[in-house]
Amino acid sequence: MSKKIDLLGKEHIPSEGVLVIPGRLDHAETLHLEQVFSGRKVTWLCEENVVLDAATRIMLEKEDTTAVAFSANDAAPAAIGETLKDHLMDDGVIIFIPGEVSAHGGESSHIPSPVLKQLCSLDLPVLPVSVTRPEETALGIEKTHKLATSVFSFSRLIPAKDTSPAAWREGLMSAEEAAFSAREFLNGSLPVALLAGLKKYGSSTQLFDGTDDSATSFDKLLGAAIAFSLEIKKQTKKKRVGILLPPGKGGLVANLAVLFAGKIPVNINFTSSHDAVQSSIRQSGVDKFITADPFVRKIPSFPWPPNRDLIFIERTLPVIKKKIIRWVILSKILPTSIIAKMLGIGAEKGDDEAILLFTSGSSGEPKGVPLSHRNMLANVCQFGSRLRLNHDAKILGCLPLFHSFGCTVTLWYPCIEGVNLVTYPSPLETKRLAELIEMHQVNMLLSTPTFLRGYMRRVKPEQLKSLDYVVTGAEKLPESLATSFNEKFGILPLEGYGLTETSPATNVNLPEPEADGKAPVIPANQFGSVGKFLPGIAVKITNPATGEPAPVDTQGTIWLRGSNVFPGYLNNEEKTKEVIIDGWFNTGDIGRLDDEGFLYIEGRLSRFSKIGGEMVPHEVVEAAITKVLGLDGETERKIAVVGIPDEQKGEAIALLTTICGETREQECIDLRYKLMDEGLPSLWCPKVFIPTEEIPMLASGKLDIKGCQQLAEEG
Repeated sequence: MSKKIDLLGKEHIPSEGVLVIPGRLDHAETLHLEQVFSGRKVTWLCEENVVLDAATRIMLEKEDTTAVAFSANDAAPAAIGETLKDHLMDDGVIIFIPGEVSAHGGESSHIPSPVLKQLCSLDLPVLPVSVTRPEETALGIEKTHKLATSVFSFSRLIPAKDTSPAAWREGLMSAEEAAFSAREFLNGSLPVALLAGLKKYGSSTQLFDGTDDSATSFDKLLGAAIAFSLEIKKQTKKKRVGILLPPGKGGLVANLAVLFAGKIPVNINFTSSHDAVQSSIRQSGVDKFITADPFVRKIPSFPWPPNRDLIFIERTLPVIKKKIIRWVILSKILPTSIIAKMLGIGAEKGDDEAILLFTSGSSGEPKGVPLSHRNMLANVCQFGSRLRLNHDAKILGCLPLFHSFGCTVTLWYPCIEGVNLVTYPSPLETKRLAELIEMHQVNMLLSTPTFLRGYMRRVKPEQLKSLDYVVTGAEKLPESLATSFNEKFGILPLEGYGLTETSPATNVNLPEPEADGKAPVIPANQFGSVGKFLPGIAVKITNPATGEPAPVDTQGTIWLRGSNVFPGYLNNEEKTKEVIIDGWFNTGDIGRLDDEGFLYIEGRLSRFSKIGGEMVPHEVVEAAITKVLGLDGETERKIAVVGIPDEQKGEAIALLTTICGETREQECIDLRYKLMDEGLPSLWCPKVFIPTEEIPMLASGKLDIKGCQQLAEEG
């Protein structure tokens, strides 16, 4: 009983009898949970095939202990529930013991889905309890000895008539979010956390820059960033500072330096249209931009600000070389708190703005997304705790720094958690990227399905042998592409999910951990899904047509709540009120959860057409067309589905295509028959073909929805 346990949500514990279902319990937690219900008659409930530790088994076999077993295969669970109701008389409590699992991938629920389904069929009121262990999700710079060993967080009671695996999981995630959001480290400062991480891991971790094959230790990057931050303070007056640099030494040092200067970095999307760039600059109100001469020369068509507004990093760093050396030494000697005080950082923290990103503008003008210190620290912790990369691991950083994944996972995460970083300016040059993966034995590749197709064509299998993770996002991962990639390279790409507004990561599939064969396995990936939720994120589903709450296992609009969710759009209160209601963020995506907790994305609400009163998902139609036309192996996107006005049905499906021939009408008819043979409803089939030379794409690898819509209107 020496464990320190924190309790949250005690007000949700009912006075009447209830079945308590925790996500997991070890023996010490079992004893503490019994204490929570001290004075009430406790009955312990187990599944008959459960694997229990020796201490728990001994406890259950004592004469003064009431324990009951049931079978997950019993054909009449309601009858079992009737017999259990006697144990709930006079405020009695039934506590389910999940038992041990041999592998769980970091998942907070250790209950196999058949067992959970049977529990929810007992026709008893259920109280979900999240049991978390903060040390398992602690940042590497946290003082873990100060953390509670376990946290019990109680969700709201689920009445007997409403119990289901979906309702229990929704309650569990809500309770877990409350526990995570109460963590003290979330009130901290991003630059102070970066400073602490770079100090702690600076001499043992490096940045390998693929443009010049240089290797620079993190402690030297720290010294350069601190010295450069003092120059930034002198040369800028505004709070935000623009950065126009690709991934690499310069991009990392520039972002760190802006934060160490007590300012807010704004990585500008230099691949956007001139209008979008000017909009981002205007909205952010920056007065200076950090860049480099070679980069300016590389993209001469970019609407560069006047030279007086540019800070050239490669000109500045040599001039302050002596200061850099001094700061490299000082940063090794002085504690984090003293350096932070010298730099004047740390006062802005928690919910204050830390960085500013802009949405891709795929469906309109880019929106400013201020992310707070809390947002960034939360997502680094959430993402890192699931990956559990060793400090000698290496991540490939080739996604743009203006891309939220590129920013969080290949900037802040390696610096805070001490993971080596291999950088290259472009995700498109897959041949060079493969050389870097082989040369540095990279462990994790972040990519998009579009970019993965480049590896299929240009890369030899042995070049990617070192990879432990290939994580994709931004667009749907086709099963045929994943299978082909796995067959060629021996590693299955796993899909994740996130949005700029969620800092960005919320879900990820993970490789299955090794099982011991003695206890059940909680699956860590499911193809077709975007994975399970990261810790500390709650979810709810609403009906897209009515806005009414719906079970999380039914298709509907996905809403999220958590410390990684942004506070609102920059200078756009009206849009903020549309997407954030009572602390819940409307993702604009349509999806559902399965019984195991995997999230399936059916498409964005903006990528649905309402035809004859029926919601038609564009991405599902695209997947079917890709299959019947045999386009799975293509490295470039050949088709895109858009909705167009239709007098009879309100909307109709139009197909943008680069492969359309002269006899479009006949091709359209043939395609419709092929799609219907595959089971696609006639209503979902393309009514119009629109030929185009290329399908509009964004630099992130995502479909340019706005560009596609414009092509459709012109066509």
